[in-house]
Amino acid sequence: MASPILPGTGLGSGLDTGAIVKALVNADKAAKQGQIDRGTTTNTASISGVGTLKSLLATFQASMKTLGNTTEPQFTGFAASSSDPKVLSATASNSAVNGIYKIHVEQLATGSKIASAAFADGSKASVNGGAVGVLTITQGTPGGADKTYNLAIPANSTLESVAKALNDKYQFSGLSANVVTDNFGSRLVVSSVNTGAGSDISLSGVPGLEVDGKQVISATPSATSSGAVGSIALDAKFTVDGLAITSPSNKLDKTVSGLSMTLSGTGDSQVLVTANTDGLKASIQKFVDAYNAVANAITSLTKPSLDDSGNPTIPAALTGDSMPRSILAAMRGPLSETGNSGKLTVLSQLGITTDQKTGALNFDSVKFTTAMNDKKLGGEVQTLFSGDNGLLSRMDKAISPYTETGGILDTRNTALAKTKTKLENDQLALDRRVESLTAVLTKKYNDMDTLVGKLKATASNITSMFEAMTAQQKNS
Repeated sequence: MASPILPGTGLGSGLDTGAIVKALVNADKAAKQGQIDRGTTTNTASISGVGTLKSLLATFQASMKTLGNTTEPQFTGFAASSSDPKVLSATASNSAVNGIYKIHVEQLATGSKIASAAFADGSKASVNGGAVGVLTITQGTPGGADKTYNLAIPANSTLESVAKALNDKYQFSGLSANVVTDNFGSRLVVSSVNTGAGSDISLSGVPGLEVDGKQVISATPSATSSGAVGSIALDAKFTVDGLAITSPSNKLDKTVSGLSMTLSGTGDSQVLVTANTDGLKASIQKFVDAYNAVANAITSLTKPSLDDSGNPTIPAALTGDSMPRSILAAMRGPLSETGNSGKLTVLSQLGITTDQKTGALNFDSVKFTTAMNDKKLGGEVQTLFSGDNGLLSRMDKAISPYTETGGILDTRNTALAKTKTKLENDQLALDRRVESLTAVLTKKYNDMDTLVGKLKATASNITSMFEAMTAQQKNS
């Protein structure tokens, strides 16, 4: 006959002792487990939210750095374009003037390149007979004193090792060397990036490497020929609207006020300078978009989800946390400060306003275009944004306390990590308590069940005795 005792029930008492122990343990565990679960949920959400904030602010700062780049200005009031980029390229500053400039380039500025006499034994040929020496490199400067560079030649130097030594020591001075092999042998060729008439280089001090850079090697050189290769160093020759000009450099920063031009070939080109309305609009839109990415993210990180009745349901990652709002307040500060760029002092003059509900920026392109065309504010935009103590600089300073190493966000991350560790330790401690309590209660209920079983057995024996006595009395 199958046992009436169900799995988990006491064999003696018939009670489900396993269920009783589990219920008692769960009742004891519930309050602390709920506290740990709520803390873990909040802590995990906060860690995620702070990580999102840190990433957003890092991206925002990178955008500000790009927009504030001084080598490639993003807020210039004028734009310059060349009709033939193969002849020259041009960029305009805020001091440029609208107009068309006709440029004719007759000759580019060149640097000096010289070659020594040929060494019949090739690049491994011994220099200075294997003896110690000093190679003196002299370079002229247009309108100034010559510059001298001395290169020590160790014993047993070769043509190849001299070239390497010169490159190692003087590459940052604009000098470079190589070994070129022709029909007569190998020659030391030295070049300079410095351009302009009078910047020729010469070599002296070491027999076989002596070169007069002001003398050009003929078109039919011999083994002993040395001197300038192609031509001596030359000035650039060009005209601007018919005015003849020379320059020792192909980079022209002062030739036309407000224009920087770089000559790259001979020929004709026209440089057109116009108001940079579209470029400024694009740069301002980049700023607005970068700012709004942070502002909108802060809203999503702090605003809980709402039900159909408008009541909050699911909290956001940083709901109730004051730090995101502090960041937004810090970013709003520089927006309201007055700039020092003359006629352009506040962002609202460019059509940039703040949405008081969301904290995001609105950009009115119509008002911006009016400011550019009617009020002629284009030349002052760069000063407002990226000038000394400009908006971009002030914005970076405002959020640096949050993003810098050891700053507010790092400190918050450290605190959240400690809380996470504490919650994990609390869970481990609770699990140990549950295990211990389960063992204690299980033993107690097992002992009780055993005792009840013994009492049932005794009662059964007594009942049997009385039943036997009753049966004897009936039979007597």
